[in-house]
Amino acid sequence: MNITNVGFLGPNATFTAQAVAALFPGKENKPYRTIPACIDAVENGEVDVAVVPIENTIEGTVNLTIDYLIHVKQLKIIGEVIIPIKQHLMVHPNNTNNWEDVQGIYSHPHAIAQCHKFLYNHFPNIQPIETSSTGAAAKFVSEHPDQNHAAIANSFAAKEYGLSIVKHDIHDFDNNHTRFVVLHKEMLDLDLTKKNTGDKTTLMVTLPSDQAGALHQVLSVFAWRKLNLSKIESRPMKTGLGNYLFLIDIEQRMDEILIPSAIAELEALGSGVTVLGSYPYYRI
Repeated sequence: MNITNVGFLGPNATFTAQAVAALFPGKENKPYRTIPACIDAVENGEVDVAVVPIENTIEGTVNLTIDYLIHVKQLKIIGEVIIPIKQHLMVHPNNTNNWEDVQGIYSHPHAIAQCHKFLYNHFPNIQPIETSSTGAAAKFVSEHPDQNHAAIANSFAAKEYGLSIVKHDIHDFDNNHTRFVVLHKEMLDLDLTKKNTGDKTTLMVTLPSDQAGALHQVLSVFAWRKLNLSKIESRPMKTGLGNYLFLIDIEQRMDEILIPSAIAELEALGSGVTVLGSYPYYRI
């Protein structure tokens, strides 16, 4: 597939932009303000693919991404990239000497949560203000030099928006990573020069209703075939309390026998199965 342009959660210098640069160097990038806007851009043909966050080590699943893919726009996952997350506190250069007296701290909700200990210890009386992305927080601070505000973002944002990092690595945990998925309208092969770390197939499974042991039966389908599951997660179907679907990651690409036969057995048990993607993943 010849990819010419890529949509991502903007503005520039977000972690999503960093993921795009790792996978698609030299391609035309189009920032969007929200995750749904990125996904809509693929559906509408504005961009070839979109890159959006789907899971973080500390905060878990990005529910907005999952729910929008399941319930609104059912695009396919054609790739995944995992990058390390390092958060820094940054201010406008005008406020470098009095950064400890900042009146407001801005960042994405996940970034704020990832820096809880630092914020609690250094700014216990400040309620951080949520923004659509870490890049948006840095951009806001850069545009208000007369106000003593700070942003939590990455080093690329500091460079992009001319901010001074006054505290490095303020995240609570060092082993913090985020998974980003590459989305397209069809399930195509992502042909990159970069060597992939591994392969995955992601299924969405709904259980037969009012059947005891249904989840155990579903997992047994994979177990006896020795298909390694790297993740299983439930999400509300939004049809009523207690109604859930399951997202299952299998640690291999779609083959001609094992996974298709597993899907056939699941359907014979009364489960609904949708293949969300079968794709390579990359660790940066």
